[in-house]
Amino acid sequence: MHIGLIGGIGPAATDLYCRGLVEAMKALGADLEMTIAHADAPTLVRNFEARQPDAQAAIYLRLTERLVAAGAEAVAITSIGGHFCIEEFRPLSPLPIIDFVAEMDRYLARQSFGKVGLLGTDTVMETRFYGGIKSTEVLVPPSDVIPKVHRAYVGMALDARVTDEQRAVMFEAGRALSDRGAETILLGGTDLFLAFDGHDPGFATLDCATVHIDAIARQASGSA
Repeated sequence: MHIGLIGGIGPAATDLYCRGLVEAMKALGADLEMTIAHADAPTLVRNFEARQPDAQAAIYLRLTERLVAAGAEAVAITSIGGHFCIEEFRPLSPLPIIDFVAEMDRYLARQSFGKVGLLGTDTVMETRFYGGIKSTEVLVPPSDVIPKVHRAYVGMALDARVTDEQRAVMFEAGRALSDRGAETILLGGTDLFLAFDGHDPGFATLDCATVHIDAIARQASGSA
């Protein structure tokens, strides 16, 4: 299957998906046929923070039409935060959507977690993955901590790099969720690997982007 990706949101996340899909398809013994359409990250952040999902969904529609013209047979958005308009985009999309939220809920349903913690954008945390996680209890930071995590995450996503201060915000929030009983901390922002890769935060983590990447690979290879 020819996979269409809506990328660029942010650059590091797009690279993560590209490398992850190459590796996953190699492991499945299948060739990867993929086209990436670039979405502007600052525009997405403006639409996200202005709570304008219809405007972002219209951008996704235009990009998906470009992917259709390139021969894509399914589309995936390479940003967990970028799924904030998924319900508005779904009826518009001319291609089947490999939906992160649905894939994440199916994955968690197969696990034995009683409680998990969640870090990501403010909307991801406040809505617990847009209300799409039904299979386990999801803990989020307190209301006064959520804006700090959000600012740190958006900063690293736009810059495609992480500062020591941003990493410290994520580690502190994750430890607090672990202390409240979270068995693992869901990295619910596609760029969070920038803060966690190569570092031991002192608690278990699950990079949610890898769940989405594996689901895309299974569909692309016909093994779903």
